[in-house]
Amino acid sequence: MKFSLVNLQRANKLKIIETNLTLPMEFVLLGFSDIPKLHWFLFGIFLSVYIIILLGNGIIILITRVEPTLQNPMYFFISNFSFLEICYVSVTLPRMLMDLFTMRGNISFFACATQMCLFLILGATECFLLAVMAYDRYVAICNPLHYPVVMSHKVCTQLVVGSWIIGIPIQVGQTYQILSLPFCESNQINHFFCDIPPLLKLACGNIFVNEIVVFIFAVLIVTVPFMLILASYSRIISTILKLSSNTGRTKAFSTCSSHLIVVFLFYGSASITYLKPKSNKNEGTDKLLSLFYTILTPMFNPLIYSLRNKDVTGALRKLFSRLVAV
Repeated sequence: MKFSLVNLQRANKLKIIETNLTLPMEFVLLGFSDIPKLHWFLFGIFLSVYIIILLGNGIIILITRVEPTLQNPMYFFISNFSFLEICYVSVTLPRMLMDLFTMRGNISFFACATQMCLFLILGATECFLLAVMAYDRYVAICNPLHYPVVMSHKVCTQLVVGSWIIGIPIQVGQTYQILSLPFCESNQINHFFCDIPPLLKLACGNIFVNEIVVFIFAVLIVTVPFMLILASYSRIISTILKLSSNTGRTKAFSTCSSHLIVVFLFYGSASITYLKPKSNKNEGTDKLLSLFYTILTPMFNPLIYSLRNKDVTGALRKLFSRLVAV
């Protein structure tokens, strides 16, 4: 009798654990619910930012397509990067605007999985494309005579396509392993979109192995391209310093400075978010950093490439003069 009573109690405990550790039907994105009085102010700010991102990056894509002086590999990559920025920000910002407008953050399990997977894939694409752009500058400055052959249109297309697809299997697997975890009773994500760090905080049990896997993937996708960028620019700087002409040095540095600014803006905030120790993570800081690399970097991208590039500013003047003439 005692034995059967003990077994019954154990069975009940297991049932409680099983009911608590289930896959939720939906999550709730808390977003900026801790500052409800600023909801409409934030909605106006983020809507304005989204419009600026779409217009700014759209103009970059347009002028690199129609302006004959911008038909070279560097602007081909910039155009693709601008298109990527539009896709990247469109995964998170429209959803955040809807949540601010409705004041509800409910998101289905499938929608959360889709958002996180797309966000990770596009983030990986950005890392690889920035590395490709650094390689393009390396070939242009260090091997100018071979540049037209090495960076042919076919090679440029292959590099861009490779940047888009190389991270897909990794990030699909990453999404699956995160969302296959058992989640506790709470389904509230203290973030404004579905991302790995806040979802891991909802997981139950020992997730040490999952955290190690996330860290390894982050190192592969963030650190390896960044090291390739550093290697390219170390060779570029070495070559530039050997130039005898001050004009040549200035021109060479100006073609690289815009790309370097974008690299440090993106990699700086993204690496802190995904590579810093868990014990040091602060949810408010994570949201701020996420805003930086998901929204501010795509917004600054057109400004950086247009204001610091004479060819782009010249093409913009031509475009506006044509529009005024019409």
